Amino acid sequence: MSPQPAIPRKSLHNELVTLLRNMIIQGELSPGSRIPEARLCDTFGVSRTPLREALKVLSVEGLICLLPNKGARVVHVTRKEIEEILPILGMLAALAGELACTNISADELARVRCMHTHMIEHFRAGNQDSYSEINRAIHDAIFDIARNQSLSDTYNMVQTRLRSIFFVTPKVPPQWADAVADHEEMMLALEDRDGVRFAEIARRHLCHKADAMRVALDTLAARTDAKHSRTRLAVG
Repeated sequence: MSPQPAIPRKSLHNELVTLLRNMIIQGELSPGSRIPEARLCDTFGVSRTPLREALKVLSVEGLICLLPNKGARVVHVTRKEIEEILPILGMLAALAGELACTNISADELARVRCMHTHMIEHFRAGNQDSYSEINRAIHDAIFDIARNQSLSDTYNMVQTRLRSIFFVTPKVPPQWADAVADHEEMMLALEDRDGVRFAEIARRHLCHKADAMRVALDTLAARTDAKHSRTRLAVG
């Protein structure tokens, strides 16, 4: 583990969250590995209290799994889990779209259309981070408009399991243009209040997300393998 400078107290919490998140994304803390709390405290020059508060934040993000009285470990999502969870997310998104098509007001439709327009602008400019942020906001808005809290809670719970993969998705995801085309069609279905059509497109849309997830999982595995190779060379 490479040495890190001590963190100023003023920004301690946010800095720790960012540093730990980056260590996970870059593979320095491997999927499934235990969090070496004592070593991290020495590395960052902090006590265990702020470190554990940062770990709680990462737990909410789905990157860390807190173990009762046993510390924490990095979440390890397998390819099998991705293949199992994504169809569930597709069905939840489809149901949310059907309900939204029934419930959406004129003001809500205008708001979603505005977000969609901005998302397309970011796509055309190649601004992946801004595109992804608005993309998530649109999906969240659809669930809000569905007006079914149990559905939203279930979606958030299932999606959290995959959040560690979201952080390492490629900057230019596979079939990005196809995913954007799906959004264009979903927007038209929403404007037509065509829930059946929206549901059909939403399920197809998850197939494009699955492609990005598989690439992300391969990326994460490659980083972990590279880390282990460096460790073996150092020991040898």
